[in-house]
Amino acid sequence: MSNTTPFLTSRLSVMMFLQFFIWGAWFATLGQCLGSNNLSGFGGDAYGTAPLGAIFAPLFLGIIADRFFPSQKVMGFLFLIGAVFLLLIPSTAEAAAKWTGGVDETNPKGKLMIWFMLGNMLTFMPTVALGNSIVFTHANVLALPKIRVWGTIGWIIAGLVVGFLGWSSDLNMFYLAGGASLALGIFSFTLPNTPPPAKGDRVDFRALFMVDAFSLFIKRPAFLIFMICSCLVCIPLAYYYGLAGNYLTNTGYTQAASTMTIGQMSEIFFMLLIPFFFRKLGVKWMILIGMMAWVLRYLLFAYGAPDQVVWMILLGVALHGICFDFFFVTGFMYTDKIAPKSIRTQAQSLLVFFTQGIGLYIGYKVAYNEKTYGKVTESYEKLNTAISEEFPQGDSSVTEKLGQMFSKNDLSKIDSSVVSSAMDSWAAYWKFPAIMAGVIAVIFFVSFRDKVSMTSEEEGSED
Repeated sequence: MSNTTPFLTSRLSVMMFLQFFIWGAWFATLGQCLGSNNLSGFGGDAYGTAPLGAIFAPLFLGIIADRFFPSQKVMGFLFLIGAVFLLLIPSTAEAAAKWTGGVDETNPKGKLMIWFMLGNMLTFMPTVALGNSIVFTHANVLALPKIRVWGTIGWIIAGLVVGFLGWSSDLNMFYLAGGASLALGIFSFTLPNTPPPAKGDRVDFRALFMVDAFSLFIKRPAFLIFMICSCLVCIPLAYYYGLAGNYLTNTGYTQAASTMTIGQMSEIFFMLLIPFFFRKLGVKWMILIGMMAWVLRYLLFAYGAPDQVVWMILLGVALHGICFDFFFVTGFMYTDKIAPKSIRTQAQSLLVFFTQGIGLYIGYKVAYNEKTYGKVTESYEKLNTAISEEFPQGDSSVTEKLGQMFSKNDLSKIDSSVVSSAMDSWAAYWKFPAIMAGVIAVIFFVSFRDKVSMTSEEEGSED
């Protein structure tokens, strides 16, 4: 569309805002919520539902959504179904926590909770591409950044609302997400009509399974190195996404959901700087800096734990702008640049498959593995209980709630042996992903060689 009216821009912005509000309302502090409700044993499976959704979403889009129904109607239907799954999670989780047989993989209520989470992610993940399709169809290029930024704002506001309500570790956050999903499901049917882009076409299984994109590994070995390193580095990345909320709570932060929005705020800032750094640094150094930022983040968490050093912990959170933008955004731009136009969509799907799919799925399993997180669990839960008893959260005024959103409890009031045990466990825990990310960054630095001009219009060649 050559002309985007303010009214259309506002509608698409609302769509983007609500879409990421839904995800941000529960995903950021899911680990903390599970831990506070005696469900830590399900952390790996719970977070693993998001990568599974990312893996299977392209199949749904390629076979059904892109061929038979308008995008806005498919999206509306998916959000309504997703709302049902989200609204069913709290009662199921409460039943799982009370199960007398124990909180592990044999817990039937816990399994049902995971299935509901998986059902939600299988309905949510396709909406990311569907939402982009609607925006690309109806908005001009100049309006795209102004619309997309509302997704990040939606995630930030979700974290602030959860923090204000005191729900960072409360199952009520699923009701908030479910209500927003219900609202967006209804709102989606009012969006501009977006016909299925592949209506009438036969299913192209080569495209569906990204066959042509795989051929880039042979034609451009640097792309293979990039993909392998990107997949592997997502394993340590999962530690932050899955357990940063737990860590912040243990170090005294009252509402982890609010505190973690500092990362998204920095993301907006560094997003604006990406064009400048591209011209100055190039692809290799941008991605390498992104990887090393993850190393620095985990080292700050590890060495900031023993004394709960505020500046180290908050800087670790604030690094998210560099961690995400320099690594993920640069990776997508590099992939778009080197892939021939005819298979760019396949190449992007391949990158999502290996990073946000395979890499993060393995990462969540490793992060919550008994040999890694199991050593933290006992001391974390003891300190969490002590914090809850020493600093109970009762009814508060609006002013008090606002103050608690970024406040930090004084852990000196708690038994020092309990605090010390938990902090020692966290310090050891964060060093492992730091080492992993560091090793992968070195491998990438030594092996990746690809000169790509990010200013030229053409790079990938057609076969």
